[in-house]
Amino acid sequence: MMFLLTRNALRRFKIRSIQQIRQSHEKHSPDFHDKYGNIVLASGSAFCVVAWVFTATQIGIEWNLSPVGRVTPEEWNDK
Repeated sequence: MMFLLTRNALRRFKIRSIQQIRQSHEKHSPDFHDKYGNIVLASGSAFCVVAWVFTATQIGIEWNLSPVGRVTPEEWNDK
């Protein structure tokens, strides 16, 4: 009997708390993030990609490429 009362009380409390959470999350008017959030995210991502592409192609980083065809062996000296 006590178990049933406790279970019902917890269930009612849980339903009320879910309803309160839903009501608190309702927005009456769109805010800055609703209006411009995707634009800000897209522009920031584009800037990041452009910055990395510029860095990778223009500042002369040596990318540890294969030396095949660029390195010539020296003559062996027997002394």
